[in-house]
Amino acid sequence: MRIRCRVAVLAASLGLFLLLYFLGGNGADEPPLREVPEDRDEFPASSAQREKISPAKQLRGDPPQQKKLRQNPKEPEITASRSSNQNPKLRLKTDKGRSGSKVVYPEDWMHLAVVACGNRLDETLTMVKSALLFSIKKIKFHIFTEEDLTEQFEKVLSQWPRSYSSKFQYSLYPITFSVGNAEEWKRLFKPCAAQRLFLPVILKDVDSLLYVDTDVLFLRPMDDIWRFLKNFNSTQLAAMAPEHEIPKIGWYSRFARHPFYGVTGVNSGVMLMNLTRIRSTVFKNSMISSGLSWEDLLHPLYQKYKNHITWGDQDLLNIIFHYNPECLYTFPCQWNYRPDHCMYGSNCKGAEEEGVSILHGNRGVYHDDKQPAFKVVYDAIREYPFGENLFQSLFFPLQNKFLDTVNTLCGRIPQVFLRQVEKTMKAVFEQKVIRHARPPSRHRR
Repeated sequence: MRIRCRVAVLAASLGLFLLLYFLGGNGADEPPLREVPEDRDEFPASSAQREKISPAKQLRGDPPQQKKLRQNPKEPEITASRSSNQNPKLRLKTDKGRSGSKVVYPEDWMHLAVVACGNRLDETLTMVKSALLFSIKKIKFHIFTEEDLTEQFEKVLSQWPRSYSSKFQYSLYPITFSVGNAEEWKRLFKPCAAQRLFLPVILKDVDSLLYVDTDVLFLRPMDDIWRFLKNFNSTQLAAMAPEHEIPKIGWYSRFARHPFYGVTGVNSGVMLMNLTRIRSTVFKNSMISSGLSWEDLLHPLYQKYKNHITWGDQDLLNIIFHYNPECLYTFPCQWNYRPDHCMYGSNCKGAEEEGVSILHGNRGVYHDDKQPAFKVVYDAIREYPFGENLFQSLFFPLQNKFLDTVNTLCGRIPQVFLRQVEKTMKAVFEQKVIRHARPPSRHRR
């Protein structure tokens, strides 16, 4: 009888919560998907964890290069704390010491970098928005941009509601190149794209970083790709996805006039980096037998291959990891899903099985009608009103709009695009249910 009563109470609580959730749920008050366990292992080769460095210093890039830092002024000051027998607890927590004063511990921040030039403002803001909507831990954005876009970024980001602005900090940097001719680097492939090559040089106090192109969208928490850092072995210092899954239709395997990584090359639109390891590694190359550091390698490598590369900085990365394959970790195609994965038939099995984790809308598909499935996802995230219920104002409209794309090349398997979004929404919902409708304790009478 007691068990039946408990079941009835739980069922009633669930029913009431579901009614309230769908009638007036507010995405702004949603709890995090899950809490980070306090005993979690940290990432390898982290200089920021071996030293007592404040997060403000960790965020600060090379002083002459950094433009501006924006941080919520209401947040408490964060200082580092480390136990003598374990890694620092990277979390934001306030306790009272014996003297009654508050002790604040640092939080585990993820770092995300993007380079935005020309007409990439809206794309970049939509990417940032997608990262914030689903992230669990807080994010520090490193935005490299032109002077005329700086004020526009500040204006938009400062207007985002407190429930989201409290989840991130951002820094704006000018476009700079430490070696070679700056104008040449700027013209390499797309405007300013080569800036990504210099991130280890500029962000000297950042240990690890995820770089993404402006046309990238997160369909699940950024935390999930951030965990790949823990999969690196002792020699790996960066991670990218293959450029293609099938060599006979891959670009590098058919047309490249320079060395490239593996069988099909790698795509640099989503690149996870341990900057500490990159800065301390001597890279093998075809020019100097003793090897070169990252910064010393970039310009001579460009000078040697500039007449043979088509995709700019991505080609240079392929050349570097061709000679240093032990330094690269490759993650599956669903973490960098592009039109190439569905234009010539579905050739990303990971996306078919698990859904797309990160959508990369290269070829300008967010802004034309060539691949409507990509544009539908982009428009849904861009138009989502901050604070609205994620199910009602994001997932359901996205699901309905996909009905118009099922007869297109990339829309014929809609679950590829929708599975991870739906899974993330369910995780948010289940967390609410667990928090609001827990069964009575066994010890209660």
